[in-house]
Amino acid sequence: MSTPRQISETYFTAWEAGDYDTLGSVLAEDVDFVGALGQTSGVEETLAGLKGLGQVLTRIDVRARVADNSDVITWFDLHTSIAGPAAVANWAHVEDGKIKRIRVTFDPRQLIAGLNQGQQAR
Repeated sequence: MSTPRQISETYFTAWEAGDYDTLGSVLAEDVDFVGALGQTSGVEETLAGLKGLGQVLTRIDVRARVADNSDVITWFDLHTSIAGPAAVANWAHVEDGKIKRIRVTFDPRQLIAGLNQGQQAR
C-alpha cells in the first residue's frame, strides 16, 4: 500500500504528464475539490476540472511536500502557457489509499486573465 506522500507524488506526476487514467486511480470515487477556480464533487467532475487546466499546464515545479499519517501539503509553482508561474499550496487528505479531499489556494488573477483572453480569441 502506498503512503499518502507517494499517492500525492503520483497525483502530481500523472497530472503533469496528462496521464488521467493514473490520476483517476489515486482519487476516491467521492473526492471533493475546492480551489481558487472552482469546486468539484466526485471523481469524474474532479478529473474534468484537472483536464481543463491540464490543457494549458506546461510544468509543475514542486518546491516542498510535507506529509503525515493522512494529509499531504504540496507547495509548487504552476506553469501554464497562458500566464506566469503561480505559487500554489495544495492540501490532500488520503483515506483508504485514495485522495478524498483536495483544497488548493493561490492567486488566480493572471491565470483567469489568460483564460479569458483565450476565450476571446476563439
